[in-house]
Amino acid sequence: MPAAKKTRRAAPQDAGGAAPAGGGRRILLVDDDKEIVESMKAVLESRGHTILVARDGNQGLAMAEKDAPDLVVLDMMMPKRSGFLVLEKLRRSNPSPVRVIMITANEGSRHKAYAEMLGVDDYIRKPFAMDRLLETVDRLLS
Repeated sequence: MPAAKKTRRAAPQDAGGAAPAGGGRRILLVDDDKEIVESMKAVLESRGHTILVARDGNQGLAMAEKDAPDLVVLDMMMPKRSGFLVLEKLRRSNPSPVRVIMITANEGSRHKAYAEMLGVDDYIRKPFAMDRLLETVDRLLS
């Protein structure tokens, strides 16, 4: 008998068969700050999203390519590969690019301009209110 094929899991559904209120999308968080990741994860999971976590730029890029998330929340300053390099690679390697929100504690407008040139969908400065993140996620995934 042939081996069973692995299939990609569908978005979580409620008992009625519909996706959860938050849309149940797959979101990849790429950030080396454990506290920020845990805060974002809790808020986004409360909206019904499936959350994947990467702790550095190389891991984030590998997971984005392997797991095909609906959205990536990407820190600018990380070990191994910066958020800029991850964003640049994501934009070059994918014919239908994933939506990307870049988050940073950097105040410089030059960095924001560079992220926009690379095709970031939104740019949020730390510290930020979780409501700001949720509004952006909802807008980009609607």
